[in-house]
Amino acid sequence: MKATEIVSAPARICLFGEHQDYLGLAVIAAAIDLRLYVRGTPRADGWFRVDMPDIGQSDAFQPDSELPYRGPRDYLRAVVNVLLRHGVRFPQGYDCQIRSTIPINAGVSSSSALVVAWTRFLLAVGEPAQELEPAKVARLAHEAEVLEFGEPGGMMDHYTCSLGGLLYIDCGKPLRVRPLLDDEPDALPARLAGLVLGCSLEEKDTTSLLARVKAAAQEGIRALQDRWPAFDLRSTPLSEAEPHLAALPPDLACVLRANIVNRDLCRQALALFQGKAWSPQALGRLLDAHHAQLRDGLGVSTPKLEALIEAARSAGALGCKLVGSGGGGCMVAYAPGHEAEVARAIESAGGRAFKIGVDGGVRVEPRWPAFFEG
Repeated sequence: MKATEIVSAPARICLFGEHQDYLGLAVIAAAIDLRLYVRGTPRADGWFRVDMPDIGQSDAFQPDSELPYRGPRDYLRAVVNVLLRHGVRFPQGYDCQIRSTIPINAGVSSSSALVVAWTRFLLAVGEPAQELEPAKVARLAHEAEVLEFGEPGGMMDHYTCSLGGLLYIDCGKPLRVRPLLDDEPDALPARLAGLVLGCSLEEKDTTSLLARVKAAAQEGIRALQDRWPAFDLRSTPLSEAEPHLAALPPDLACVLRANIVNRDLCRQALALFQGKAWSPQALGRLLDAHHAQLRDGLGVSTPKLEALIEAARSAGALGCKLVGSGGGGCMVAYAPGHEAEVARAIESAGGRAFKIGVDGGVRVEPRWPAFFEG
């Protein structure tokens, strides 16, 4: 009988490239030190009994054949089904508990952290013995969360939660992932010190919002290519596209222009991170510019998010942006040296603040966190 297994996966924030991954463009994302944990203790029979006290849910099943779904986005069972199709078998059962410090439905990939951690756990306890490299975990988790339910998301979340750190992810075909600042081990914590996450405490409908924005972008691309077949979202300069954008319906032109601008902002951010002339002020300006496109071009901000962002800027943040799909959820402030003041300002504006840092990816833990035992 195998021993108790404990696995955790981080939340993620997208710094640049929000709403770009599903269009085949690039993003810059970071894993952060809010994490979800899975603990499994072996049972004598073949049952998996899963307790999720944070959300008041539980499940029980025998994974000897594909499981029926109890409703939409039944991610625990989806991972089981995907792994069964890939030849994984489960010779014994487990009593499992899932706990998390990640805000739920807030734009920081709580669902992907769950799916990544659960995938890594099941691969560890299943047979035959599996290669457990993070990229494989990411691909399987994406299959279970997105492809299994026909959802509109990309692979940014799964790769970030699996690999951890700060990543440049080119979501074209083939997908390419490049860790940033790995060759400068002291540079990453120094350059991204001062991050404060602000949760608006607004409920959001991530799937519907993603579908709406993705559909508008794709319709705009088709309309522009019908008029101008040479247009390529990955490479056409904005200056060349602008005269043709002016001929499109204003709503489509607005969304498509924002995607082109955000594509270029991500490239500027990549150059900033890779260059020797590091500037916190320049990073702040790029974050502000990206948020402006999300707010004005894609229309995915809310008055509450804007209030949190304004409060953070007034308290010393160099730059702020919403994170995730928008429509509620979280924003992030870059405020090196002013983290405490910014956190207090966010709380005073009606949000919940978390001082965060960049963290590693999915991993086996030596022990269950003591703060869940109280």
